[in-house]
Amino acid sequence: MRAVMYEEFGGVPRVAGLPDPVPPPHGVVIRVEATGLCRSDWHGWMGHEPGIALPHVPGHELAGVVEAAGPEVTGHRAGERVTVPFVCACGRCAACSAGEQQVCEHQTQPGFTHWGSFAEYVAIDHADVNLVPLPGSMDVRAAAALGCRFATAFRALTVHGRVAPGAWVAVHGCGGVGLSAVMIAAAAGARVVAVDVSPAALDLATTFGAAACVQGPGGVPEAIRELTSGGAHVSLDALGNAATCADSIACLRRRGRHIQVGLLPEAPEVAMDRVIAYELAVLGSHGMPARAYGPMLDLVAAGTLRPDRLVTATIGLAETPAALTAMGTAPPAGVTIIEP
Repeated sequence: MRAVMYEEFGGVPRVAGLPDPVPPPHGVVIRVEATGLCRSDWHGWMGHEPGIALPHVPGHELAGVVEAAGPEVTGHRAGERVTVPFVCACGRCAACSAGEQQVCEHQTQPGFTHWGSFAEYVAIDHADVNLVPLPGSMDVRAAAALGCRFATAFRALTVHGRVAPGAWVAVHGCGGVGLSAVMIAAAAGARVVAVDVSPAALDLATTFGAAACVQGPGGVPEAIRELTSGGAHVSLDALGNAATCADSIACLRRRGRHIQVGLLPEAPEVAMDRVIAYELAVLGSHGMPARAYGPMLDLVAAGTLRPDRLVTATIGLAETPAALTAMGTAPPAGVTIIEP
């Protein structure tokens, strides 16, 4: 198969011919029709994610067609259109038994624990736990964005944020996950303040329902507290940066909820005195299990949520190495999809 691979962290990725994957007994091989270019892939390439073995093929947001299934797979068959969460659960540990597959004790993650989806084919473990059948009408590029950024934002806001109509929601960082959060919060009836350093990203946030925008850096918490007459009820750091994490906590009103979604290469300084005095909740959110996709897919099917509108560029494998390396200095506006 053709795939994008790198042989050292921070080294130049390249397109190479590699052996086709073989399905594990409990898993499948998916023919990748579309896969998202995500900042998490950049973190992996930079060596910020522990456990990646070199050489490596990145990619964890994907949609495609089951090419082959292992003998232990009972619920899926070749030819089925599917997507998967970026956290693939084992289905047997204590966390999985409690229904919390997104924090599975034995999880695998394509593009991190094993070769991922910047390729023509990718292997997925424990298919009966992790595969999500796609509605026939769903565009494959929109489906590819669901597994990480859109689903992560959906669960962060609906489960941890408990977003309600009229609530103020601040979204720090308007890349793929941030724009997803803007769209989801606005669809839930919340009033969204979008934060970014890029005017183009803020223009997109307005298109997707932001009621107000704040251009950073500098003075972000104060601006949000003024816009919202006291602070956000829910604030989400979608970028993963010490400054945006601090701003997200500082912009909350009393008893507000901070949700950390963006990966943090360095530990931030958290204003715990404010957390205590304001009784703030500081929460992490790590994707969404396959079992929970139903309500989100229903909203997509109804047209209430439009992940397809987040897709701003489509590229091939040949263009992917340059696009991956540029994520650190010139991240694209919206979501870039790779079609292998």
